[in-house]
Amino acid sequence: MQIIKSEVIPVELKLRQPVRMAGLPEISHVTAIFVRLDTRQGQTAWGCTIAHPGLTGEKPEEVIQACRECAALAPGLHPMNIEYSLGELASQAKASASVMCAFDLAFHDLLSLAAGMPLYRILGGYRNRIQTSVTIPIATINESVKLAIDRASRGYRILKIKGGLDPEEDVHRVQAIHRALPNHILRLDADGGYSVQAALDVARALVDVLEMLEQPTPVGDLNGLRQVKQLSPVPTLADQSVREPASALYLAANQIVDGLSIKLVTCGGLRGARQIDAIARAARMTTMIGCFIEPALLISAGLSLALSSPNVAYGDLDGDLDLVNDPSKAGFKLEDGWLIAADVPGLGYTVELG
Repeated sequence: MQIIKSEVIPVELKLRQPVRMAGLPEISHVTAIFVRLDTRQGQTAWGCTIAHPGLTGEKPEEVIQACRECAALAPGLHPMNIEYSLGELASQAKASASVMCAFDLAFHDLLSLAAGMPLYRILGGYRNRIQTSVTIPIATINESVKLAIDRASRGYRILKIKGGLDPEEDVHRVQAIHRALPNHILRLDADGGYSVQAALDVARALVDVLEMLEQPTPVGDLNGLRQVKQLSPVPTLADQSVREPASALYLAANQIVDGLSIKLVTCGGLRGARQIDAIARAARMTTMIGCFIEPALLISAGLSLALSSPNVAYGDLDGDLDLVNDPSKAGFKLEDGWLIAADVPGLGYTVELG
């Protein structure tokens, strides 16, 4: 098999309505960068990444340029020698995890297309479905309850509530949603917005309501994160504090959290994500496969990873739901909050781009 063409296609993706997150301006759009690989044998594989200064910390134009430089190298690389090929691309990617994610997914997609198997089976094939949470963005109490009820009416049984701006208000929002939907599983994601004391106050107030508390303290405050883990009655997960495998190793070795949230874009794709999951598994920590606001193609890749490993306890794969012009379409099914894999070769998706 030989790659004969590599193309980079950036797309500006818009949200149905802007969303708020702790520490960031309102988000109304993200830039997605699709990578297409064509082979002499007739296969077409796709990869994808996103760029957003607030979410990923990278400027879209810089990611696009680095992707184009990597694309120029791709036809000279053997698609079945993934470790070697991705190593060569990493030298060109200028240490950008976002750039590496796009090519990592494309090469893994091509591998599974060539094998004629779904990627999740090649990666491990532990199961074919997983429950996912759906996000409730920061809003007023009434708006949050209304949105939660709407999401529940679509079959979701796990709600991840965004917070981090006002701990007391977050407690009231979570309690109000719990009253409206007492049988739903609730998670709270502070996006690093709490002090240690505020995080503990929130956890204690919601001990009988929350399944987990995600990234309660700022990214760089690992000592604070450890204090929350030691004293919180609610399990804690690191999200933004997890980047490359080395950061996961540090969190695991120092017992800073109960679990790790893995996003493909921030760890360079499936290769880095699998290393992080292996570190967590060895440390007897759970993992959650999460996402940004991102196209369905990236969600499909995250699902492939989530289905491959018995250590993945949580799914948080809803980042494509509110995009209005996503050119990719996931092949998996969503039934009562469960994501069910399509038993087709590759990542399982369609892409409508020229």
